[in-house]
Amino acid sequence: MAKNEFFIGEALIGEGENLAHIDLIIGSKDGPVGISFANALSTPSKGHGALLAAIRPNLLSKPVSLIVPKVTVSDMEDANKIFGPAQAAVAKGIADAVEEGLIPLNKLDEWVLIVSVFIHPAAKDYRKIYQFNYGATKLAIQRALKSYPPIEKIFYDKDRAKHPVAGIRVPRLWRPPYIQVALDHPALEKQVKVVKQLPKSDRIILEIGTPFLKKYGMESLKQIREVAKEKFIVADLKTLDVGKLEVDFAFDATADAVVASGLAASASLDKFILEAQRMGIHAFVDTMEVENPIEKLKSLKQTPDVVILHRAIDVEQSAAGEISHDAAQKARWGLVPKIKELYKGQKKASGKDRVLVAVAGGIEPKTATYALEQGADILIVGRFIASAKDVEFAMRRMLGVLPGYQDIDLKRIHSEDDDSSVENGGGPKWD
Repeated sequence: MAKNEFFIGEALIGEGENLAHIDLIIGSKDGPVGISFANALSTPSKGHGALLAAIRPNLLSKPVSLIVPKVTVSDMEDANKIFGPAQAAVAKGIADAVEEGLIPLNKLDEWVLIVSVFIHPAAKDYRKIYQFNYGATKLAIQRALKSYPPIEKIFYDKDRAKHPVAGIRVPRLWRPPYIQVALDHPALEKQVKVVKQLPKSDRIILEIGTPFLKKYGMESLKQIREVAKEKFIVADLKTLDVGKLEVDFAFDATADAVVASGLAASASLDKFILEAQRMGIHAFVDTMEVENPIEKLKSLKQTPDVVILHRAIDVEQSAAGEISHDAAQKARWGLVPKIKELYKGQKKASGKDRVLVAVAGGIEPKTATYALEQGADILIVGRFIASAKDVEFAMRRMLGVLPGYQDIDLKRIHSEDDDSSVENGGGPKWD
């Protein structure tokens, strides 16, 4: 039996009301594409009736192709755009794709195409409608037959991308290491000022600290979100019980991550992690005052997104003279590679760590290096930044400690990078 061939492609070209967005499928006449083709042509729906791709009247393109309007055709003005520049552009794009070798000549009578075409109701410029749909059709065909995008491209770009219609980029922890600014002081006006003074960098994430959160409740998170709309924001709940409820409160207030205390019962932590991940946000487990963090993590059925190794402020102050601060930090942060080892079998398909490790407790530039050497993914910094006279300068000092460039868009000169920027089989290029 002959193999049924089936390819899918997509392309968006242009901007404003004249842009073109093409979705298409290419495949065998005797397969699912052929069946869909026949059904669409023989049973048109109101406002979305399909038409054959014709270069001019009485001259179809090959492979024979069907154009389906995505937007309802409600009057003759809409119909003229579809039956005029859009039809001509798609048909010419297919014909040129054949001539240029994108579509094999031996498939002209074996394949059919179904091309979904978007024409904005306000589009007026016929030349732009034609040009954008012509280019988008050829590009979508090329992508379809090359099985674009490769998974490496998706891994590389999925967290960099900002959808043009949604207009937002909801951040994830995809490119460590990060500086997490702990906003602990319970003064809303002060913390808003701190956030506004931070330099622009995708390596900065924000934490609504426990004292701040206790004084203002979830309103503190909402207020910080107003001035940091695309920042990754962590709600330091330090949950001990009924985690599902607290996760939901933080999620509704737009938190990207929530923190539970590692002192909570394993069952409570499992419920907390499960609920956070169900809601699509990160679950942090803070091991402050947990005597044996590794054993506690082993007791969990669920896998957290981030584990925090935390040396408390009160412990730092009361231990003065007993053991040096640096020695205490190094003893705690020596657990970083052990946590990495614990989860090494759970890496993501991209090769990234499934579980990140954060460190907290008196972090500043001179002490951050050791934590990074141990493999820390997040440096949680409080007073050094939030209480600094010059917040921007303090943060730039911390960012200077991190390896690699600090802003993801520095190397991008066009909003849509070239399709060959991450080649199939070339492996991901994270930096």
